[in-house]
Amino acid sequence: MRNAQVYRWQIPMDAGVVLRERRLKTRDGLFVRLRLGEAEGWGEISPLPGFSLETLEEAQVAVMAWVQAWQQGNDPELPPLPSVAFGLSCALAELHNELPLAADYRAAPLCTGDPDELFAVLEVMPGEKVAKVKVGLWEAVRDGMVVNLLLEAIPDLQLRLDANRAWTPLKAQQFAKYVNPEYRPRIAFIEEPCRSRDDSRAFAQETGIAIAWDESLREAGFTFTAEPGVKAVVIKPTLTGSLQRVCEQVAAAHAQGLTAVISSSIESSLALTQLARIAAWLTPDTMPGLDTLNLMQAQLIRRWPDSNLPCMTYESLDPLL
Repeated sequence: MRNAQVYRWQIPMDAGVVLRERRLKTRDGLFVRLRLGEAEGWGEISPLPGFSLETLEEAQVAVMAWVQAWQQGNDPELPPLPSVAFGLSCALAELHNELPLAADYRAAPLCTGDPDELFAVLEVMPGEKVAKVKVGLWEAVRDGMVVNLLLEAIPDLQLRLDANRAWTPLKAQQFAKYVNPEYRPRIAFIEEPCRSRDDSRAFAQETGIAIAWDESLREAGFTFTAEPGVKAVVIKPTLTGSLQRVCEQVAAAHAQGLTAVISSSIESSLALTQLARIAAWLTPDTMPGLDTLNLMQAQLIRRWPDSNLPCMTYESLDPLL
């Protein structure tokens, strides 16, 4: 017999989390719990404000309609809203034992401010040293100096940078001017440095700094194409859609010789553990970008290994269904 529950949740965020010039005080979302006999599957639906096209309220309406149809014995199509399609497809995959349990819990540590904090993490980081730095939040010259400092101080460091299309071509050049050309090959890539794809391509050609597509993946007409200077694509399943869609994008990227990176959209610990499983399954040779749990003040349902944050159980949540 089919049974389902839907829970709504909210987690307080650390004070300094800013997304596209708006402060994110809480992270809000839904959980879906599907049960069929002894089998069980969980999924998270948490649209990211400022990035997802759908609101949480719109997602909730779609989830409730789908779940009610599913409980009646139907197999409805997944809704078109990306966060809903992702969460429901994860719940179904767990229910039918189609999401491998093996997980890649490695996380490229994220630096959003003080580089000294990143030094401390990297000093004790075993194996491959990969870190991510948010750029474009401050002056481009400052960003260039911080990146240069990190690369100079840690000779085996590979940096992933994320600009979120913050720079004009002039600011992008100001950034590059302060990064020693000898260090630039150790910038694994910079995600979408400029506001237009053509400006980002020109930046890569002029500076020798590799770029990655992120927002571009979700624009109409985007195709996975091998291009000079383009090294990777960053796939954020909450913003992408169903597991099938994620699989298709990873396969399309790999077919063009591009690195595919599974990345977080600041999901709860439950979805983060699922993203770690997806990364181990689809991109086993690439460290995922999942170091966002420390932006929150609690975990939910499933624990991330070695996290000291308190973990709330589903019994503490109010079911909507």
